[in-house]
Amino acid sequence: MNLSLYASATGMEAQQLNLNNIANNIANVNSTGYKRSKVEFQDLLYQSQAPKGGDVGGGGTAPTGIEVGNGSRAVSTTKVFSQGQLTQTDNQWDVAIDGEGFFQLTRADGSTVYTRDGSLKVDPTGQIVNNNGLVYTGLGAVPANVTGVFVAPTGEVSFETPNGIVPGPVIQMTRFSNPNGLKSLGGNLYEETQGSGAPVVGNAGTDGFGVLRQNYLEMSNVNVVEEMVNMIVAQRAYEINSKAIQTSDEMMATVNQLKR
Repeated sequence: MNLSLYASATGMEAQQLNLNNIANNIANVNSTGYKRSKVEFQDLLYQSQAPKGGDVGGGGTAPTGIEVGNGSRAVSTTKVFSQGQLTQTDNQWDVAIDGEGFFQLTRADGSTVYTRDGSLKVDPTGQIVNNNGLVYTGLGAVPANVTGVFVAPTGEVSFETPNGIVPGPVIQMTRFSNPNGLKSLGGNLYEETQGSGAPVVGNAGTDGFGVLRQNYLEMSNVNVVEEMVNMIVAQRAYEINSKAIQTSDEMMATVNQLKR
């Protein structure tokens, strides 16, 4: 009987984590380039009280048995890297990735991080940076007196100046064999891990990389209606697990009263 208490407790703990994840998805519904996460669960070990295929005497074999599980646990949180909606902003420094790939950013210590957030900014030194001041790798400094910027779908950048159009750098893309292995850092950033595999660098629109859309931003791929349904399911699962604990407690109370 006590097993039901512990199994239900593991179910409540798993659903609490599930609800935390759903809340984080909903909180980031307007975060640029955010990819929603989903929790995956596994059942725990089983206690075998009567083994399947056991000898039942007379040369017979038990076709079934008795196995009682110990509950469930969350085994992973997985990012869903589906395409987010492209929203027109009419800001010439906004660039969205339409398809596969990440932008590269260089941190102050020289390490590289990755993002789907293409809300480019220009810092006081002319470097093209993100909202946290991290430099977009390989883009260099913007020429003085720039009055406009053009980004081609294949990543070629050119600048409009009083002296005419000046060619600029090429925005290169990065992808991974297992993007779910990337470590989420917050700030719309990801970091390479051994699980993600090594980064593959290439140009937009080639070798399966997505193309770039200037004047657009990729919004979060969170579907609010879907998350609300997931939240209701998680709530009901949490409630029914608590009901199982309550029922077990009532059954034990009944046993305690048998001698009265």
